[in-house]
Amino acid sequence: MAVHMFGAIDVGSYEIGLKVYQISRGKGINVIDHLERRIDLGSDTYNTGKLSYERVQQVGKILAEYAKIMNTYKVEDYKAYGTSAIREMNNKSLVLPQWESASGIHVDVISNSEQRFLDYKSVASRGSQFDDFIRDTCAIVDIGGGSIQISLFDENVLTATQNMPLGILRLYDSVSALDARSSQKEMLIEEIVDAQIQTFQKLYLGDRKIHNIIVVDDYISSFLQSRHTEYVDTKNVDKISQIARESSLNGLSRSLGMTTDALQLLFVSAVMLRVIAREFGADTIWAPGVTLCDGIAYEYAEKKRILPPSHNFEEDILACARNISNRYQGSMARSRTLETIAVKIFEATKKIHGLGKRELLLLRIATTLHDCGKYISMADIGECGYQIIMSTEIIGLSHIEREIVANVVKFNHSDFIYFEEQQNASDLDEAAYQTIAKLTAILRIANGLDRSHKQKFGDIRVHIQGDRMILTVQAGIDITLEKGMISHRADFFEEVFGLTPVIKQAKN
Repeated sequence: MAVHMFGAIDVGSYEIGLKVYQISRGKGINVIDHLERRIDLGSDTYNTGKLSYERVQQVGKILAEYAKIMNTYKVEDYKAYGTSAIREMNNKSLVLPQWESASGIHVDVISNSEQRFLDYKSVASRGSQFDDFIRDTCAIVDIGGGSIQISLFDENVLTATQNMPLGILRLYDSVSALDARSSQKEMLIEEIVDAQIQTFQKLYLGDRKIHNIIVVDDYISSFLQSRHTEYVDTKNVDKISQIARESSLNGLSRSLGMTTDALQLLFVSAVMLRVIAREFGADTIWAPGVTLCDGIAYEYAEKKRILPPSHNFEEDILACARNISNRYQGSMARSRTLETIAVKIFEATKKIHGLGKRELLLLRIATTLHDCGKYISMADIGECGYQIIMSTEIIGLSHIEREIVANVVKFNHSDFIYFEEQQNASDLDEAAYQTIAKLTAILRIANGLDRSHKQKFGDIRVHIQGDRMILTVQAGIDITLEKGMISHRADFFEEVFGLTPVIKQAKN
């Protein structure tokens, strides 16, 4: 039985963590070592957009230490991710190479949606516990240093996710900067959080109640684990904030096994969670104590096919896209038809386009969101759709993947802008533009085949015959409109794939 040694590093807002894992098919994922180095990066970057010279040097030394530890364990592979504090650095291109030079560790900066999706995967790796907890209405409250992410589940299905600038480090710094007494600070935190949560509730919950909350954080989870539990009744969350406040004031941090700084952030987390639980009408909170590193390790094991996936994460991403479509009055029936046609074309032309499962997922998302722009303007659907998608987080997608989807939706309705014409207007490279062109060509054909919105091509068959792509539809259907529309859309498909789309009807 092969055993894999893997290292996961989280360069976070207020600490840098390393976990070394032993991963095997028989024994699953096991933590061999876990180190944390407290360093406040968030206060620098959230306020100035840069890290001080001293902080840059400190991080380089910590990463060098972690590299030696991983070598000791004979780690065969690793991933190091920078999160919100690193995302908000204005000079990442200068600092990241310095860290790699000092330690040999390459730090990738992940988007918020990627970070939260990894956190979500870390909880899902708990298997049946996770499945049981989201069977009823449930919210994952992912508390970070710079922001929080709330993801809603209803009967095992992800229905909404939203990021808010309510991170505990950002909140703590904001309240500390005010001229307020200690007794007032709790009230100020409550007011700030309550304003945001009430808006979220109006947009996504209405009169529904959320019975269960899963909290992903560093401090509440640690506090509960020190009391040998992962669960707390929402009525008792207030006790956590009281203990944190009184212990911090009385210098009792050592008796709790937490630093004074950690107690203050525990206090902010508990007050925030208390407000959320109250507004949601929740009964039970589960703090499984998972970290971003656990999600990184789980994703590694999944991608390397060491362990089978415990949850259908792709369906969660699609569910998030469907929720966005519903919000902007999209047609689910038409989206399903477009998806069916587009997927069949994608599969039939696989040897030509060379794209994989991830690009197929992006195509399916684009079919779901193809008409969201009409909510704003019927005359400029493409550009409005682009702006909606780029302004709306889709959990699990990187920023570049979201931009690919947004461009496919845009160019489905407007003239294609070639890579050579964009003149550095985008961060996308030529490979990403090739993907956009291929997915756009497929979506345009699918859109033309359902121009009447009557789902005539729901059972279409697609096959390649020489330099033609034959699209066969059942007999007895009037396809005069579709034949006319396909001729207008065939030029770009021919340009991208070197194939001419031809519609045929099956014989009776």
